[in-house]
Amino acid sequence: MNPDPLGLVPYAFAILAYLATAIGLTAFIIRGRALLSWIKRGQADPTRSGDKSLRLKRTLNEIFGHSKMLNFTVVGIAHWFVMIGFFALVGTLLTAYGQTINPSFTLPFLGHFLPYELFVDAIAILTGIGIVTLILIRQFTKILRPGKKSRFYGSGNWKAYFVELVILGIVLSVIALRGLEGSLNGVTAFDWNYALTMPSVYAFNNLDQLTIEALIVLIASFKIFISMLWFIVVAANLTMGVAWHRFLAPFNIYFKRNADNVPTLGALPEMLSGGKPINFEDPSEDDIFGIGKAADISWKGLLDMASCTECGRCQSQCPTWHTDKPLSPKLLIMAMRDHALTKVPSEGPIVGVTEGAAISPDILWSCTSCGACVNECPVDIEHVDHIVNMRRFQVLVESEFPTELGATFRNLEKAGNPWGANRSDRDAWINECDFPVQVIEGEIPEDIEYLFWVGCAGAYEERGKKTTKAVAELLYISGTTFGVLGKRETCTGDPARRSGNEFLYQILAKENLDTFEEVFANRGVKKVVVTCPHCFTTIGRDYRQSGFEFEMVHHTQLLNQLVKEGKLKPVEKNPQKITFHDPCYLGRHNQIYQPPRELLESTGAILVEMPRNQERSFCCGAGGGRMWMEEKLGSRININRVEEAIETGADQVAVACPFCRVMVSDGATGKGSDIEVLDVAQALLRSVKPAGGNQ
Repeated sequence: MNPDPLGLVPYAFAILAYLATAIGLTAFIIRGRALLSWIKRGQADPTRSGDKSLRLKRTLNEIFGHSKMLNFTVVGIAHWFVMIGFFALVGTLLTAYGQTINPSFTLPFLGHFLPYELFVDAIAILTGIGIVTLILIRQFTKILRPGKKSRFYGSGNWKAYFVELVILGIVLSVIALRGLEGSLNGVTAFDWNYALTMPSVYAFNNLDQLTIEALIVLIASFKIFISMLWFIVVAANLTMGVAWHRFLAPFNIYFKRNADNVPTLGALPEMLSGGKPINFEDPSEDDIFGIGKAADISWKGLLDMASCTECGRCQSQCPTWHTDKPLSPKLLIMAMRDHALTKVPSEGPIVGVTEGAAISPDILWSCTSCGACVNECPVDIEHVDHIVNMRRFQVLVESEFPTELGATFRNLEKAGNPWGANRSDRDAWINECDFPVQVIEGEIPEDIEYLFWVGCAGAYEERGKKTTKAVAELLYISGTTFGVLGKRETCTGDPARRSGNEFLYQILAKENLDTFEEVFANRGVKKVVVTCPHCFTTIGRDYRQSGFEFEMVHHTQLLNQLVKEGKLKPVEKNPQKITFHDPCYLGRHNQIYQPPRELLESTGAILVEMPRNQERSFCCGAGGGRMWMEEKLGSRININRVEEAIETGADQVAVACPFCRVMVSDGATGKGSDIEVLDVAQALLRSVKPAGGNQ
C-alpha cells in the first residue's frame, strides 16, 4: 500500500474492519440460534407442511412480486428496491474488504464486467431512492397523522431509524466508492463502466492519487463498520422485527395456514394440543386449551411475532383502533412477542389485569375478527387466530369473558340461537310468504336443487326475515327448486367459536352435521345457499374440518347467476344512488366482492362506492361475537361506517349480511339519517317484482 497521507497506521482500518466483522457475525450467529431455539420451543403444529410446491410458489410470488406490499403502492415499490439491494449489493461489501488492504482491489471475474457494474450502480441508486422515500413517508405520516392516527404509533421508531440510516449510509458509501474507483482508474470523460455514477467520479477527479486511495480505505472501512454494527445491534435485540424479518419473513409466509393465495381467514384453525386435534368428547387431562401463557403459543405463532416489522399496516386498517378502542393488532403482536421472548417457560398469564400480563381483557374482547389486519399484513401474521386462541383459554379454562356472552352461550346451548328465541318459531317466517316453501322432513328430495340454510338471524330477526323472504321469493320466481330445514336447523356455532367457546361450537356443529348427513345421505354434490356470510363461512369452511364438503353459495352469487341466465329479469329500474357495504365475512374472509355489485347495477341503481370498500371495507362491528356484546369503549364502529355511507350522498345502503343490516340500520337511526338500509336481495326483488317493494 502507498504511504498513508493521513498519518494512519497501515492496515489499521483493515484490522479493525475484520475484527468488527468477526464480532458482528459471531454475535449474529449466536443470537440467531437463540432466536431459532425460542421459536422451536413453541407448541407443535403439523398443519403447516403440506403442498410444498404450492407454498413455495406463493412465497416467491409474495416476496419478489410484493403482492401484498403493493397495497401501499409507493411504499411497496420503494421497499422492493430496498429488499433487492440488501442482497444485490453483497458484492460491494466483499469488494470493500479487499479495498481496506488494496484500494485498487476488484472482485475476480466480476470486477470490471460491464453488466455487473451497471447493475450494481443501478441497484445502489434505486435502493437509495427507495430508502429516502421510506424515510420521508414515515416522517410525513407522523406529521400529517399525529399521535394514534399514525400507523407508526407505538412502533419502536428508533429501530426503524437505525435500519434506515444504515441502509442510507451503505448506499452513499457504494456510490462514493464507485466515484473514487473511477478517479483512481483515471476516468476523466464519460465511461460506460461508470455511466450511472459519473457525477461521483467527477466529484473526486481533482484529488491526487494518495488522497483517493486513503479515502477508498476510509469509506470501505466505514461501509464495513456500519454493516457489522447492524449485525451487532440486531443480535442484541431479538425483538427487532424490522431487521429480523429479512431472514424470517420468507419462512413465515411459506408456513402460512393456507398453502394457496387465499388469506388466512375464513375458517378458524382446529384446537391443537401436542400437535393433535383435541377430542372434545374425551379430552386428555394434559390437553392445552388455547393460549393461556407464553409456553402455549405454537412455533408458528412465535414465528409470527418474531417476523413483525411494526409497520402498522394492520393498525391502519383496524376498525377498533379507528374508533379509539385499546386493541391494535400491531401492539398486540408486539406485546405477545415481548412477553413470550422473555417468559416462554413462565406460568404467568398472558391475558389479565395483573402485573406481567401482556394483554388486557379489554384488548382481547374488542376484536371483531373482521380480518383487516391479516389481509393487510405483508408478512402474513395471523392475528385473528392468536386472539381467538387466547379467548378459548379465557372461556374454557378461566371462565373469564364479558358478562353479555354468558347469556349468549346459554341461549345457544338451550335454544339453538343466540337470542334465546323459541325453537318452534324458527320456521314462522314461512307463514308470512304468499308462495309455497318446502320444508325438508327427512332426506332432500331428488327434485330439489338447493338446501336454503336460513340461519338464526334470517329466521328470528325482523330485518333478517325480510331478506329471507325476498331470497325465497326470488328463487321461487326463477323456478329454482329449494327446500328449508325449518325447526331442524340450529345455530352453526359461529358466535360460540369466534368468542372462544370451542366446546359449545363442537356441540352445535355436530348437531348440524348429523342433520346434514341425514339430509344429503344419497347426494354426491351438496348444494347449500345462505344469506348470512357467517353461516356461509362456518358451514362451508369450518365444517370441512369434520370431513364435510359442501358446494356453498351466497345468495348474492346465486341471484346474480340467475339474472345472467335470464331466469330473473329486472324490469323496473331504480335510478337512485346506492352504496354497498362489503360484509367482512363475505369479502375479506371469502373474497366475494363483485356479485352483489353486479346485482345492484342490474336494477339500474347508480352505485357509488364508499372510500373504504372491498378488501379494505370497514367493519360494521358485529363479528367475533361482538354482535352480543356492549360497545362500551371509544366510539361506535357502526356509526363510523354509517357516517361514511351518508357522505357518499347515496339514498340507500345495500348490505348482504343480516348482522351488517342490524348494525348499519341501528347506526343510521343513531345518526338520525333517513338513508334506507336494505339487503341486495330486496333491491333486486323490487326490480323483478315491483309489487314486492314493501319487502
